Amino acid sequence: MAGPCRGAARALLAALPALLALLLAPARGRGGQGHGDWDAAARLPPLPPREDAARVARFVTHVCDWGALATTSTQQEVLGQPFADVLSLSDGPPGAGSGVPYFYLSPLQQLVGNLQKNPHATLTMSLAQTNFCRKHGFDPQSPLCAHIILAGTVTKVNEAERDVAKRSLFVRHPEMEAWPPGHDWFFAKLNITNIWLLDYFGGPKVVTPEEYYNVTLQ
Repeated sequence: MAGPCRGAARALLAALPALLALLLAPARGRGGQGHGDWDAAARLPPLPPREDAARVARFVTHVCDWGALATTSTQQEVLGQPFADVLSLSDGPPGAGSGVPYFYLSPLQQLVGNLQKNPHATLTMSLAQTNFCRKHGFDPQSPLCAHIILAGTVTKVNEAERDVAKRSLFVRHPEMEAWPPGHDWFFAKLNITNIWLLDYFGGPKVVTPEEYYNVTLQ
């Protein structure tokens, strides 16, 4: 028994440097170094004044890098029922957001199958995914932990917009570049028609797309 035990110990020691390198290496994603990670308090921009609803809505879209997209299911078991899934997204490089939520999608995703039948969708993003709400002690469901609901249609971007979508997503989600090409990934966006913002007590505030897109973030 001593021989096998010594062999296993030597194998473990030999693998230890590689394991340590893996644990200490920066993550290949939003939480990694140099990828616009606003989870650090020093880098998260200040929340705009809450009375400026359009600016707060744009702020939430820009600092969030994922959201829950709800579509209408084509799955037989839940046909016609709401179907939500988490998607990585980006409206642009840190500090240069356009307000347009871009996605990197594959036909293999059930959600994409739903969109092919019915492109109407609703996207929710919340500051609960940043350190803002934790820092101030706000529960994710609290109105003070600002979140937005965007309704519209999801469409594939055209060739003229493809480079913008690619840069917006890959700078915030660099591992996307290594995703399997056989999955037929394509760039898409949410064409926003309606916006609701909940950032204080008293119910949601309605923001028009015109107000939303006319904002210039500092």
